[in-house]
Order: sequence, then C-alpha cells, then structure tokens
Amino acid sequence: MTAPTRSARAHSFNAAAAQYAANRPSYPPALLDAVEELTGRPLEGARVADVGAGTGRATALLRARGADVIAVEPGLGMAAEFRRALPDVPLVRGDGNHLPLAPASLDLVAYAQSWHWTDPARSVPEALRVLRPGGALALWWNTSALDVPWIAEASARLARHFDIDVEAEKKIGTHAAGADPEGRLDFAHRNLRWSRRVSLDTHLANLGSHSILLTDTEERRTAFFTEERRHLQRVFPDGIVEETYDLDLLVALTAT
Repeated sequence: MTAPTRSARAHSFNAAAAQYAANRPSYPPALLDAVEELTGRPLEGARVADVGAGTGRATALLRARGADVIAVEPGLGMAAEFRRALPDVPLVRGDGNHLPLAPASLDLVAYAQSWHWTDPARSVPEALRVLRPGGALALWWNTSALDVPWIAEASARLARHFDIDVEAEKKIGTHAAGADPEGRLDFAHRNLRWSRRVSLDTHLANLGSHSILLTDTEERRTAFFTEERRHLQRVFPDGIVEETYDLDLLVALTAT
C-alpha cells in the first residue's frame, strides 16, 4: 500500500471527529502549571489562541484556568465537534500557516497535538506576528511511554502491521530542532509523565483515531484490531487498560 500523504493524514480526523472527541486523552493539570511557570504569568485573564483546536480538549482546560480563548481549526468535522462541546467559545476557520488573527493581539499561542501539521517556515512568523511583546508560544504532545513494557510491545506490533517507525512518529515536532528548524525561538522543554485508566474498547478506539490508522484500509485495520484485542485481553484480563503518556511541552518567549 502506498503511504498516505501528509495532507491526507492531516485531513483524516474530520471523518472521525466524534471518535476522536470520545476517546482521545486530555492533559494533566500539571501541564498548565508548567505553562504558567515557563511563561512567567498566570493564564487567568490571558488572551490565548488554541490553534489546531480540534474537538476542544485544550481549549476547555485553558478556559477553566480563566484564559480568554479563541480557537482556530481548519477542519469542518473537527470544528463541528468543537461547537457541540463548546458552543460559546469563539472559533475561526484557519491554520497555523495563515492565522486569521490580529497582529500583537495575544499573550499566548498554544498548539495542543497540532504543531507538527504546520510548516514552521510559515507558522513561526505567524505566531510571532500575532503575539504581543513578551508573549509566548507553547507546543505540547501526548506521546506513548515506550519504556513501559506492554506499550513497547503494542507499539512494535503496530509498527510491523502498518510498516511505520513508531519512534520517528513519536519524535515528529516534539523537539526544538523540529519545532523551529531555523532556530529563531529559544524553547524551554518539560516532560510530564501521566496516565489514565480506560476500558479496552476506549483504548482501541483512541488508537483507531490516529491518522496512520484512519488512512489505511478497512481490511488491514480490522485485522489489526482483532489481533490487538486478543493480545491486550491477556495483559489486562479485567478489561481496564492503564495508558501511560510522556507529555512533551515546549515554550518559547518573544522579546519584550
């Protein structure tokens, strides 16, 4: 099978937005504590753009901290799911390469699980354009904790079945060199480990909401999930899966 294009993977979420919203993990409270520490200011009262907002997971957390949030989302399906969850939050269609936002209007531009879908040659200047002096760009991703034995084994099965490099997938964009290849920003980095306990069905549905699976054939997905369920039922006979994540956070401040 020909590997899906980056564009096809980026757009694949729109047809699975409800599945994404129902099963993807959120983020731990320590994330926003770290954002406040690294930016040197509270989120309460801050003017924030959540870019690539998807179904609104990060937006909801930012609002709960008291931030004044505007969401930016390019996908029709994801935007529709966002509006169902957060009907009173401003949402504009756009992406990080072309932010539909006013210059110097924001204290924070946040990308939750979405920076790797941008072109940093365009998204970095766009972030700098819309940030106020002393503002910050924050990027974060949940990534699988590959030092946990069952996760490493499951990742190896996924890699074999779909012919992917799991380590490379994990590292896409999650390091400063990848986030800004031209080195215009000085990123501080934090790694936060956290976990959640979910049903086996939720775990598999979460896995199935990732672009590498969404863009493969129905036949290959069905074969994979049948086998994966069998493996995981042996590891988690009570049907409850403990997913462990390494959350990578990058924060860069603009000049004052």
